[in-house]
Parts: sequence; structure tokens; C-alpha cells
Amino acid sequence: MSDGKITVETRGNILLMGFNRPEKRNAFTLDMYYDLARAYGELSRNKNLRCGLLYAVGDHFSSGLDLPQWSPVFESGKWMELEEGMIDPFGIDEDNRCKKPVVMACQGICYTIGFELLLAADVRIAANDLRLAQLEVKRAIFPTGGGTVRMFQEIGWGNAMRYILTGDEMSGAEAYRLGLVQELVEPGQQFDRALEMAERICRAAPLGVQAALASARRARVHGDKAALASLSEEIKPLMKSKDSQEGLKAFLERREPNFTGE
Repeated sequence: MSDGKITVETRGNILLMGFNRPEKRNAFTLDMYYDLARAYGELSRNKNLRCGLLYAVGDHFSSGLDLPQWSPVFESGKWMELEEGMIDPFGIDEDNRCKKPVVMACQGICYTIGFELLLAADVRIAANDLRLAQLEVKRAIFPTGGGTVRMFQEIGWGNAMRYILTGDEMSGAEAYRLGLVQELVEPGQQFDRALEMAERICRAAPLGVQAALASARRARVHGDKAALASLSEEIKPLMKSKDSQEGLKAFLERREPNFTGE
């Protein structure tokens, strides 16, 4: 990795991706963006990987963008150009998203870009000291990592505008109440609980997990009708898979299945 601020480690079928700049409250640099995009690409491509876990070292997930580095990007009017094999972790390009699910563990301050990474993740586990905020309007800019699109999908228009247009902070308890995070735990426990969740996902059939994720995303982006119309075609190749046969056999034998992703 370019500056050592994103750590990447494989644990079983899980790719661990960690913010590791605690001395700067994990402020998000350009190098960190590229390193994370490279990790998401590896997660999506590698057949041995079934789930990603995004987390942060230290008391805080991220204080947000390292704005002096990012200002020229915003001034250019162009999003970051990625090298071949990289995948934007914010899911800005809906046609090139990571095919595997990502569980996110977060704690403490989780501002701007951290909030948008949470919105782009699939399952979120938070410490109860979580502090979320889209502060951009207080800096004379606005969220450009997907926050203006995804937040109202998650919590409704009025709730989203209440936080996006004021830049106010949201507590972990409120984020849980609104459904932005799926579990609240004591500070320090968020990584272990997120790892347990990722392991549960990995025990499911990989092809089924990826197909379910793709179908749900299609509904979100293209609408219910498009997603419903494609269900029959999408299930056909899965029915011919070895995992489908293993799932049926395990059901009949009343045992846990051993899926291989084939």
C-alpha cells in the first residue's frame, strides 16, 4: 500500500480493510482512497473472498476528508480516475460496484466521507459512542460520495434533509433508531461483532449471496419492476451450481452445508 494508512489482511474468506491513521483521526487522504479502491477491487475479483470488513483503528472511524488534498479534485469537477482493477468504495459507478457484501464497523467520530462509506456498506455495526455527520454544508460544499442519494433512501426524505442541510451531528442511538446501523455495541466491541457478522455471511452460499445482493441493488437503482422482471433468469444458473446440489443434500441429511462457490 502506498502510505500504510489502509491496512489490508485476509482472514479466511474475509478481506479486512482498516483505516490506520489514528493520529489524524483517520482523516481520509487521496492515497487512502486509491488503496481502498484497490482493496475493493481485490475483494470483488478474488474467488476465495466472500465478504469484506471495513473498520478503523483508534477511537474514531474518520474525521472526514483531508480537505486540502481533496479541494483540487472538487475544483476539477471530475471524480477520481481509477486504475484497472480498482473499484470505487463509495459505489458512485453503479455499473462497477464490488460484487461481494461489505460489513462496516464504526465508532466515535464518523464524519462526511465516513458517513458515505457507511451508506455504501451493506451491514453496519456501530459502537454506541458513534457520532455521524455530513458537515459539508458547513464548509460551503455538499456531500459528493453518495450521501445526497442514499441517505433519504435509508431514512426518508425529511430525516435525511434534516441532517444534510444543517450539517448537524447524529448520535449512535439515533442512527440505530432510524435504521442506519443494524446493531449497537459497547466501544471496542464493534470489530469483533462485525467479524462475526461477516463470518455468518461467509457460511452462506457465495453465489446465492452475490445474486441476492445484485438483485437488491438492481431494485434500488432501477426500480422494483426491473428487479422483479429479472428474478427468473438470475436464479437459473444458480440451480445448476454445485452449491445448489450441496444445499439440497445438506437439507435432506440435516447437516450444515459446505459451500465452495461453484
